Amino acid sequence: MPADEGGEPPRHGRERRPKRHIWPWVLGVLLVLLLAVGGASAWAYQTYPEQVKSLFGWSNDYSGSGTGTVQIQIQPGDFGVDVANTLVAEDVTKTKSAFYDLLVRTSPAPTLEPGTYRLKEHMSAKAALAALLDPKNRVESIVRIPEGSTAKQILELTAEATGQDLTELKAIAKDTASLGIPKSAPNIEGWLFPATYTFQPGVTGREMLQKMVDRMKQSLDDAGVPVAQRQKVLTMAGLVQKEGNGRDDAKVARVFLNRIASGMRLQSDATVSYGAGGTTVVPTKKQFANDNPYNTWLHDGLPVGPISSPGDAAITAALHPAKGEWIYFVTVNLETGKTVFSTTLAQHDAAAAQFTRWLKAHPDYAK
Repeated sequence: MPADEGGEPPRHGRERRPKRHIWPWVLGVLLVLLLAVGGASAWAYQTYPEQVKSLFGWSNDYSGSGTGTVQIQIQPGDFGVDVANTLVAEDVTKTKSAFYDLLVRTSPAPTLEPGTYRLKEHMSAKAALAALLDPKNRVESIVRIPEGSTAKQILELTAEATGQDLTELKAIAKDTASLGIPKSAPNIEGWLFPATYTFQPGVTGREMLQKMVDRMKQSLDDAGVPVAQRQKVLTMAGLVQKEGNGRDDAKVARVFLNRIASGMRLQSDATVSYGAGGTTVVPTKKQFANDNPYNTWLHDGLPVGPISSPGDAAITAALHPAKGEWIYFVTVNLETGKTVFSTTLAQHDAAAAQFTRWLKAHPDYAK
């Protein structure tokens, strides 16, 4: 049919619709999938970063025994995860899980002692654990103080073992009030408990001496000594520690108490030597004549203060002396510590002669 004039030609059949394109929809689906996968990946990475990275060949652990030197500290009360975090923070191990997982898998469970350790950087977890379990890697100062040591000797031992300045330690020791030592004490003598001390790096000289003083207070408290009697007990115990042999300390304490009760002077050679600044077993004539508050040949009663640091046994002996009427004693063999106790001067003179004969046979002991 001809078109109408000026109009469009007639349309036959169904009207043609525009084509719909599928790609935008496909792209949308792909984008959603990618976002979902990406979100899951991000979540997985945030939650399990090491596991995700391991899928691409990454290792959560270093290999080998490491290089350089680094010190790490395990604090009292630290758990395995705390140690693992410390190792990572110091770049000893690569990740927390490398060390912690190894710790959990190890049987029997390792015991990690508090302290400071010398390790290396970039160590495998296995090497780091082995290093922490090796006592040789612990960084610490050990001060061993024998019973009967004087304060002078203790300060010297502490300085030598820890590297502390001896002059500074002496200055701290003079400030007895700041260490909690009573005003009745003429000095720090007797207040530094004889024991083995372990000090970590960074501990100050004041903290070291304070620990020794606190340990002595603990010993006195455990023995039941009233605070007001501490100085007196230490004075007797320090004397017993020097004059006794460990076996007969309670008898030595009884002799001194018997002499005080009867108005006799103690006449302790150890106090003479200490007061004169000597170190010999047998004092010289000049030392006997040295008039100082410690010389119990010249002054009545106990010395003005302790002459050594007593241990627990000497403190116990001072508090619980043996029963007896002895007023004399003399060590007749300095090698074995054999001591003779007497109730009369004649008995004592015989024992003293025995000691003189022994001393002549062993002249080095008088030096």
